[in-house]
Amino acid sequence: MAVTATDVPAEVQRLMALPYTHELLANEDGTWFARIVEFPGCMTEGDTKTEALELLDDAMADWLTAKLEDGDPIPEPMAPEAFSGRFVVRASRSLHRDLARNAEREGVSLNQYVVTKLSRACG
Repeated sequence: MAVTATDVPAEVQRLMALPYTHELLANEDGTWFARIVEFPGCMTEGDTKTEALELLDDAMADWLTAKLEDGDPIPEPMAPEAFSGRFVVRASRSLHRDLARNAEREGVSLNQYVVTKLSRACG
């Protein structure tokens, strides 16, 4: 559905109320980086968490306005139910063996070992 120029502000407000994924990360210098995951390039930084999130609302409104005015599609929010917590990974036999041996050495299941390693890798 095309949005007319007069409808843009109302559509921006409607979209901002949807459950888009807000990501907030600490920078090394103590400032904060914030972005909307579903919107490429929609990001900002602030001196505090609160400031970064407030600025993110402004960035989100500007991002949506530009996309709507240009007639570009707006991504849907990521559905939480889209992530079951289960996925299948193919690995070489040697990697599977090494992971299983490491898990055994630590006295945990292969699944728990891999989840722990992935969690640490993701921060």
